[in-house]
Order: sequence, then structure tokens, then C-alpha cells
Amino acid sequence: MKKKVVVLAGDGIGPEIMASGVAVLKKAVENAEIQFEFEAHPFGGAGIDAKGAPLPEETLAACQSADAILLGAIGGPKWEHAAQTPEQGLLALRRALNLFANIRPIAVPDALLHLSPIKEEIVKGTDFIVVRELTSGIYFGEPRHLGAQEAYDTNRYHEEEIRRIMRQAFEIAQGRRKYILSVDKANVLATSKLWRKVAEEVAQEFPDCILEHQYVDSAAMRIIQNPTIFDVVVTENLFGDILSDEASVLPGTLGVLPSASHGEAGVSLYEPIHGSAPDIAGKNIANPVSMILSASLMLRQSFDMNQEADRIDRACFEAMEEGVLTKDLGGETSTTDFTAVILEKLS
Repeated sequence: MKKKVVVLAGDGIGPEIMASGVAVLKKAVENAEIQFEFEAHPFGGAGIDAKGAPLPEETLAACQSADAILLGAIGGPKWEHAAQTPEQGLLALRRALNLFANIRPIAVPDALLHLSPIKEEIVKGTDFIVVRELTSGIYFGEPRHLGAQEAYDTNRYHEEEIRRIMRQAFEIAQGRRKYILSVDKANVLATSKLWRKVAEEVAQEFPDCILEHQYVDSAAMRIIQNPTIFDVVVTENLFGDILSDEASVLPGTLGVLPSASHGEAGVSLYEPIHGSAPDIAGKNIANPVSMILSASLMLRQSFDMNQEADRIDRACFEAMEEGVLTKDLGGETSTTDFTAVILEKLS
């Protein structure tokens, strides 16, 4: 069976880490029933350079017909003042594909415990997922206004937008420890009161799972104080943006954290959470782990290829535990050498 994966390498270190991710994917699935056809297209700054737009029409069409999308990284000083920035291309792609659910796994491998700013006895064993609503809330609400002496934004949610992100969280939890923490500010915000009401309704559809609620300020403290208690955290756009970035510091580096963005039907997008790091682009020192683990996440969540994904994850964590570390993790292993070690382990 053939599946099409659109590859958007992007800018900066994007092409380097994408080469690693694709190489590892090919090795991991070489004996699987599903085989992949990789189709590369310009996107972000590369799209501007090649086609005059961060999301060229040909790139969007390819993404819309794909079975999954891998994105490397976008942006850089070269395009900061462009008429359309690389980041605008990403927002346009999310809108076009209706990618409403952002999934961020947060794990701290033993090999990276020494890098965490949190004490080892607190952070050891951390393994949870932040599920963030991505296409509504205060970032998209209307009306909005910026005046000389007054400004306002509108935080708006419809119950169906809440229901679909809640179902996404519960479905993920069913494959884990079946514990969902819904984060809101229901003591103050009308949108959070609706959020909590709908969460309780959706919980009735998943009687095997446990749902609890927590205010966002308390949840932010608990992520630092006791991160191992979490399993699946689901929240609205603004709170999810902040909490997922806060949680990303737990392993002490952005270089090992993948993410996924899902729509109601059709294609999903997988990408590292870090930026394009133009200062180290082309030096063969970028950490490819987050890209490789994003590819692994794609195998799990788009193709149900859990066995192959497990092999990739295990190879990455074993390599780091053996001291195979890139410069950002305190080692000296190059991007290509780290990739070679993973390929060898997969053999």
C-alpha cells in the first residue's frame, strides 16, 4: 500500500533535519505493508524564494491531496520584512487544512535529566501530552481593535469547537493512562464556563476515562512542581500556547520535542516545536531528534504503525543514553553522524 507524504523542509536547519527524518522513516518501514512516496515542495522562506509566496499554490494543492505532511522549520532574518512572511504561510496552511488540534508530547528521557532546570527527583518519569485547540479563541475572535488609548480582543468559542477538541483528547487518553485534565478559567471567563460544561458532556461518551478540571494558573504551577502526575492536558488556544511552551522546558531542550496538528478529516501535519535556527544552518550540528520523533508521531497517529514508531523512539532514546549527543545536548555528534547511529540501530 502506497501513501503520499508531502515534505516541507522549509528554511534554516529545516532541510538538514528533514533529511534525517526521511532517512529514518525509510529505514523503519522498509519491510512494512505501508510504503511511502515522499514529495518535496517549497514552503516558508523557501516558498518565497522559489515562487514568490510562503505557501505557493502548488504546495497547498499537494498538501491537500497528501496522506500526511512533514514540516521541518520556517523563517529567518532574510524574510522578516517580506510582504508575506514565512509564518503567514504556516497560518494559511493551518486554515486551509482546518488543523484545529495541536498535539505536543512532553517527555523527559533519562539521558536528558541532567539538562532539565527542574530537580531530577521531580522531573524523572515525565510523560504527558498537551492537546491545544488551534483555530479559535482569542487569537481569531472578532471584533478586535487597537486604538491610541484603547484596545480589545474577543475570546469566542462555539460548543462544537470545544466538543471536537475534547473528543480528540479523550481518544488520545484511551491509548494512555485514561486521565484527562481540562484546563480553563471558569471562575472568571464565560468561554471557560462553556468549555467546562461541554467537557463534562463529552466525558459521558468515554466512561473508561477520568476527567478533572483545573484553573490555568494552578495548572501552570503544577507543571513545574509535579509534572509526572499529568497524562493528557486539554485546553483552549491561548492557555495551550502558554502551557505547552512552559512544559517544553522540562527536558531542558527544544531539540527532542515533536508535535502534530490534526483536522476533522484528512491530512495531518507533523513538525518539531523549535525554530529554523539560521545561525547554525549548514553546519551539520543541528539536533535531528525532534524531527525524527515527529516522523514517528506521524506513523502512530496517521497510519497506526505503532511497532515501527516504537522502534524509532527506542533507537533515539538508546542513542542518547549511550552518550550520542549533539552539540545542544552537550555532545559533539554531528547531525549526519547521529542519524547514522539511528539507522544502524534500526538495522
